[in-house]
Amino acid sequence: MIDRRDFMKTVAGGALGLSLAPVARAKKTAKRPNILWLIAEDMNPWLSCYGTTLINTPTFDAMAAGGVRFSRAYVSAPVCSACRSALVTGTMQTTLGIHNHRSSRSNTKKPEHKDLGMIHLPDSVKTIPELFQRAGYATFNQGKTDYNFVYNNSDLYSVKDWSQAQAQGKPWFGHIQLKGGKNGKTVLKDQTPVSPDDVTVPPYYPDHPVYREMIADHYACVLGTDKSVKNILDRLETDGLLEDTIVFFFSDHGMPGGLRHKQFCYEGGINIPLLIRWPKNHPVTKPGLVIDDLVSTIDISVTSMALAGLDIPDHMEGRDIFAKDYKPRNFVISARDRCDYTIERIRSVTTKHYKYLRNFLTDRPYLQPQYRDDRDFTIVWKQLYAEGKLSPQAAAFVSDERPAEELYNLESDPHEVNNLADDPRYAKVLSHHRKMLQKWIDETGDKGQYTESDEGLLQVLYRWKDKCVNPEYKPVRKKYGIQ
Repeated sequence: MIDRRDFMKTVAGGALGLSLAPVARAKKTAKRPNILWLIAEDMNPWLSCYGTTLINTPTFDAMAAGGVRFSRAYVSAPVCSACRSALVTGTMQTTLGIHNHRSSRSNTKKPEHKDLGMIHLPDSVKTIPELFQRAGYATFNQGKTDYNFVYNNSDLYSVKDWSQAQAQGKPWFGHIQLKGGKNGKTVLKDQTPVSPDDVTVPPYYPDHPVYREMIADHYACVLGTDKSVKNILDRLETDGLLEDTIVFFFSDHGMPGGLRHKQFCYEGGINIPLLIRWPKNHPVTKPGLVIDDLVSTIDISVTSMALAGLDIPDHMEGRDIFAKDYKPRNFVISARDRCDYTIERIRSVTTKHYKYLRNFLTDRPYLQPQYRDDRDFTIVWKQLYAEGKLSPQAAAFVSDERPAEELYNLESDPHEVNNLADDPRYAKVLSHHRKMLQKWIDETGDKGQYTESDEGLLQVLYRWKDKCVNPEYKPVRKKYGIQ
């Protein structure tokens, strides 16, 4: 394997004969690369190229061996629509006010209310697919979009698939959505390659059959996704496109079950797999590069544009990872806001050694009412808590109380169960991370610090009705006469 520092030295010495800033070169090149994003839903980086030993993921391993593997890639939000909204704009969802899950959706049948709460991007902000089209690319998406703003699908995506792009004689930028951790197991025809008895249950979960089965199932989903990716790469090769296409594989956030992953800013929710496969006709790095820098999913957006030779708009907050003047991030921010009907605000700052979390709504427990309340893993966890059968680590997340701040040493405590926020030995570390977050909030104008509009919450009420129990809904019910 090659680490980034050795690679940069090699490039500086001219040994590779290529540039890490492909923008200028790509504009002069007759044949520009195709860019393909393979986006898995709800999937953790439980791949053998990341060290997993219970399964082998040969397709992912081959991508890593022939391209780049990122060991510390993080989503901008641990839920799909917010993360995808940031991804398609190259800008944090909190900066553009598109941070609340499934916002800008009209759920009413009343004509006078159908346009209320709809969010429009500023005229100066164009999506990544639109910018690719302006540069002469065809664009397509197969599967969900889930963007938290008003858009016309036809404005973003010009063709149905790469064959239509080829027929037009254009390079293309495409997205293929994979079920990943949701039902990737179906690719295996319901086979379970990992026994629940063999999995390791993290200390924040109860060691219970429900959780062992859930973890084993996720391994099956990962393996099923590996097979799905192989099928796509095989199709590219059959169509003669594999060696003209840069392929990104990543997930929109962590696995859906078990809590503390999806919708939360712990490692299980925000740390994702990120791989890039280089074509032989457009290599950017030597094969087998492992990048340990902190990167955000919004960096995928900007890097993709740079690889295709597109100019990067000033409003974009992502970074071109392969630029000559690239500066690694000192930290990455992930943000959790309203998810479905559950109103929440959590921010995390991940640095080289630490994770800092700020819980802004401490009047509510971690497990306030949410869409997984009827799932067996939630019921079991709460039942064991009521019976006093949980370890302190597993009981903390089910408690009615939670701290305003959490601080974890990710090296010595990768499961994030030993909160150091009240430890005087870490007072300086805590203060440093607290200041980083506040500075980021101030500089980006984090829109999550403001209550969602009455009109936006009205659409949530129409969708979820009696499940909307947070106090923010009360004045909206009164204002619009909803019982």
